[in-house]
Amino acid sequence: IICERTIMSDTNANASASGAAEASADDPYAGMTKQQIKNRKKREARKRKKQQQKEEKKEENGGEDVKVDDAAQKDDDAAASASSAGKKKKKKKKKKKANNSADGKPWSTTSGPAPKLPEGQTYPPKRRVAELPAFKDGKFPEGEIQEYALEQHASRITSEEKRAQERLEEDVYNEVREAAEVHRQVRAYAKKFIKPGMALVDIVQKIEAASDALIGTDGLKRGWGFPTGVSINDCAAHYTPNYGDKRVLQYGDVMKLDFGTQINGRIIDCAMTIHFDPQFDNLVNAVKDATNTGIKEAGIDVRLCDIGERIQEVMESYEVTIEGKTYPVKCIRNLNGHSIAPYQIHAGKSVPIINNGDTTRMEEGEFYAIETFGTTGRGHVLEAGDCSHYMKVYDAPFTTLRSGKAKKLLSTIEKEFGTLAWCRRWLEDRGTSKYLLALKQLVDADVVRAYPPLVDVAGSYTAQWEHTLVLRPTCKEILSRGEDF
Repeated sequence: IICERTIMSDTNANASASGAAEASADDPYAGMTKQQIKNRKKREARKRKKQQQKEEKKEENGGEDVKVDDAAQKDDDAAASASSAGKKKKKKKKKKKANNSADGKPWSTTSGPAPKLPEGQTYPPKRRVAELPAFKDGKFPEGEIQEYALEQHASRITSEEKRAQERLEEDVYNEVREAAEVHRQVRAYAKKFIKPGMALVDIVQKIEAASDALIGTDGLKRGWGFPTGVSINDCAAHYTPNYGDKRVLQYGDVMKLDFGTQINGRIIDCAMTIHFDPQFDNLVNAVKDATNTGIKEAGIDVRLCDIGERIQEVMESYEVTIEGKTYPVKCIRNLNGHSIAPYQIHAGKSVPIINNGDTTRMEEGEFYAIETFGTTGRGHVLEAGDCSHYMKVYDAPFTTLRSGKAKKLLSTIEKEFGTLAWCRRWLEDRGTSKYLLALKQLVDADVVRAYPPLVDVAGSYTAQWEHTLVLRPTCKEILSRGEDF
């Protein structure tokens, strides 16, 4: 009897197990809690995904077995573990960023969209412009061409004699066009990265690093034309941060971005104003319009005072409303455009932005920086603040220096910068230290000239716009013109 019971019990047990197996085959999740089912489904999904990735990798590698990176698998396992423990993470809602703030959008409508970098250029731009596919023939693009406005020069554009003259200068034009192309690509890069909240020193170093790479710096033969200016609000010009300056760009700032490039001393001097708050649009539109007017008026035999008169008419036709108060836009009377010569940023002629009575005329073959400055302030700037910009006097006479440190510093300046403008950061980057007393001695001896920041009345806002052009025998070419402005 005992044996019979045992046999019958075993038989029943086997029948029960068989039924359970059949049920399990029909429903693989039978007998599992909801959480266990959820976790198992997740594991199966990950397994299928991993197998699919493995098969795809195998196809890409010509049928060879490959090992799939399971870092994501570990992350999923950790997530599943947290889920099974009943831990739930709440999803944080992303806050919408304000328009024109530090979200990578263009700085302003007035400066135009950021142009695309050419084919083959990296981001950030690091590849020398001369090595890009578009310029493999060594020829760089012309700037904007404008005919001369004066009637006596109307025939220049078709004159074979004048064209022959230009062909003799083609190498010079090509060099300065390369410098202009570098400037265009660097400012296209600047439009993508400059945002409120950035330290000014970081902005200038990014711009200078890009210029350095794209132009292929080679001593005084090619490189920076002058320090990168980032003058803010009431400061109109000649400010770049010294090391230790922790100033940060704010949403409500109006910043003049002014930087230069040069090849064999041929300098591209080009500037624009960066702002994020649209209430400053009209201030920036005023200087942009005024500069374009100055460019249009410029030409062979044109009197400088006539250009200044037209610039002033246009500039002072604008007004700007800031925080509910309306201001007339004024020309900054003691700031001017200027002629440019090899290794000489200010070559002797000034292009006024008011009618100052200067009847000096522009001449064929000259290079000019046409720049205008507008302000909501008094229209006159003064030197103020810590100096960062310096330049060896172009035609400085020989001077006996008593200080050995001053002599050594002058030797460094002549070797590294020649008669190009430079800043204190650049000296320090080259290992120069404890030089301020020696620098003061050079300034006092009028061998080196200091260019402190130029500032209008406190609380005012200033703006700048600038292009470089050349008065060719047949036409004027605005070398620094680009898609953006």
